[in-house]
Amino acid sequence: MARISIKNLFYRYKKSENWVLKGINFQPPEEGLTALIGDNGSGKTTLGKLMAGILKPFRGQVLIDDQATNELSLADIGQKLGYIFQEPERQIFAPTVEEELSFVLRYKGVAEPEIEVRLTEMLDRFDLRDLRRSFPFQLSQGEKQRLALAAILINQPEYLILDEPTTALDLKRKEELLDIIKGLLDRGIGITVISHDHKFAKKYASRLFTVAGGELVENKF
Repeated sequence: MARISIKNLFYRYKKSENWVLKGINFQPPEEGLTALIGDNGSGKTTLGKLMAGILKPFRGQVLIDDQATNELSLADIGQKLGYIFQEPERQIFAPTVEEELSFVLRYKGVAEPEIEVRLTEMLDRFDLRDLRRSFPFQLSQGEKQRLALAAILINQPEYLILDEPTTALDLKRKEELLDIIKGLLDRGIGITVISHDHKFAKKYASRLFTVAGGELVENKF
């Protein structure tokens, strides 16, 4: 399983003198569900992107299996860790749903029979079979979100970071997402969820952290 370690992390955006995050030390469990909560603009999404190597620390380190993300390419990180953006359009690019799902496997040279097996599994699991040849950008928001998650999971990552995964989902789809998350946890995949839905986070997380004032505090419950 992928092991993420954050050591004395400081981060601020360019042209800003204010720290978004300061002095963060954090090591989420390799298994189980960890939740990051906080107000809008608190830095929780920024922390998630730093964990995934999308952003690089201003000071300090983010390590994945003892390797600094500063020294790893996003492709290297993607072999171990998947990140789902709050806006799924940001990670969708292919002309059809099936091409979106199969792209990374073809890039890695996976054999076509194996691609078809994994593709069919994802289409069925995420209720996308009837949309197989659809243009992704014409899907509903919930369908785009399911596609983005399926496109990450088809690569079989060891750890997932989900940014506001329940946004745009109705009650039925939210319950389906929870079933998927539970299945992943049962398989030993660690997950960090970034959420403003405190009720959801407190109900399902084994560890809960609040990001506020640039700092990270664990909530005891």
